[in-house]
Amino acid sequence: MIAPPLTHSFILARRQKPVVLTISASDSSGLAGSQMDARCLQGLGVHAAQAMTAVTAQNSGEFSALNAISASQLESQIDAALALKPQLIKVGMLASGEQVAMLAKKLPALKLPVVYNPVLQTSSGRVVVDECLLAQIKKTLLPGCDLITPNLPEAELLSGLSADTGQAKNSVADALQSMGAKAVVICGGHSAGPFAEDFCYTPAANFSLRSPKLATSHLRGTGCAFASFIAGALALGYELRDALVIAKMAMQEGLAAGLPINGEQGHLQPLGFPTKAWPQLIDGVINPPANSGPFAACVGGGEAASLGLYPIVDRASWLERLLPLGVTTVQLRIKDLTGQSLADEIHRAVALSQRYGARLFINDYWQLAIAAGAYGVHLGQEDLHSADLAAIQRADLRLGLSSHSHFEVARALTLQPSYLACGPTFATTTKKMPWQVHGLAGLAYWLQALPSTPLVAIAGIDEHNIAEVAATGVSAIAVITAITRAADPEQKTQRLLELINQARRADA
Repeated sequence: MIAPPLTHSFILARRQKPVVLTISASDSSGLAGSQMDARCLQGLGVHAAQAMTAVTAQNSGEFSALNAISASQLESQIDAALALKPQLIKVGMLASGEQVAMLAKKLPALKLPVVYNPVLQTSSGRVVVDECLLAQIKKTLLPGCDLITPNLPEAELLSGLSADTGQAKNSVADALQSMGAKAVVICGGHSAGPFAEDFCYTPAANFSLRSPKLATSHLRGTGCAFASFIAGALALGYELRDALVIAKMAMQEGLAAGLPINGEQGHLQPLGFPTKAWPQLIDGVINPPANSGPFAACVGGGEAASLGLYPIVDRASWLERLLPLGVTTVQLRIKDLTGQSLADEIHRAVALSQRYGARLFINDYWQLAIAAGAYGVHLGQEDLHSADLAAIQRADLRLGLSSHSHFEVARALTLQPSYLACGPTFATTTKKMPWQVHGLAGLAYWLQALPSTPLVAIAGIDEHNIAEVAATGVSAIAVITAITRAADPEQKTQRLLELINQARRADA
């Protein structure tokens, strides 16, 4: 079973590489199969231990021979590779019924997550499994798979159903999950139209990831690459939804970097851990305002160049104390008021912010923020399914969103918010969170990966580390208890502002 650690593993100081055991065929042209597996895993900083199922004779123009390895030889390779204690197993082309029978028995006993890329046909369309082997895979192998990643033709072969519409793909995924696969990704590179859209069905959520198709012919081994990128991200400790987003980004970057090989068709070129090419995430949780463009800017375009120190407070009275000190951005987060008392507190805070020309974001209560004429609202990801985003945008309010992971960032970017709060930067005592802290290296990664989106660092920030956070160039630094629980909040606020300004002057 794929474990659900919510981590930011790429930022951790690693003294050793995680390991993925790949069980796949060798490609004599070096473009797909085990060669592509190793290439992609290495790109993510993951070691590939390899067990070969077959030695194929193939190139970009033909698939001429499939020379199967015996089941006993395959098993001996697997047993030897297990000495490296792999985090999970990635399975590709299988060449015989004996191999399938052995793996169907052996893999469950290993108690390792299994990602299976069912290579049922070649890039040229040649089917490489017969009906008997296909039936055996469906009956005995799929029940032991945590994730399978068929392309459209392979998904149809496995399910016996057409996948020509979105609803049809849902039926195909249901059929594959009924065969025992815990999660399914139907890869959409074969679909018509300008987008490659992968349909993802996981225990946590169903969604699709859409990226524009690139004008490239260097497409060999893309199925192997995608499954290997997923396996590598999982081995690094990412939760499945994050691993899928990371893999989609890595695919898009790799395809854009593909080059011909001596004038012949080449392959995608892994570029390392991805930092760009964010896919459009469509999951039914949010409905972006139609044809509306981005939310209003809170940085640049007539606004200040950064958001600066960003206190989060629970009463309007805090604004009376902090805004005269030079604080220009503040969030009102109230958890203990309702009804008219809540509305009055928000109206009072809005009036104070307008008096001082400050940017006030109201946490959660978007209807009251609109009614009071607030500058903006801040929402968590859990609020997106119920908030009327179109109404917020029509009212010209800025939108700030909390995001903690690649999946959440991809979903948030679909809305083009005014800013993203990426955390937790450090450990915090204000609330229990399931996410591993990102640290300064993680914050630097988000800044690199989201260069056009104002970012807010949040959680665990105080006088002892705020200068380091400011030196990263982040637009805003959110603080809660550093001010609200200080013995002298005004003095602490002035000190924090001074440290931020010093760090930014030194960086300039």
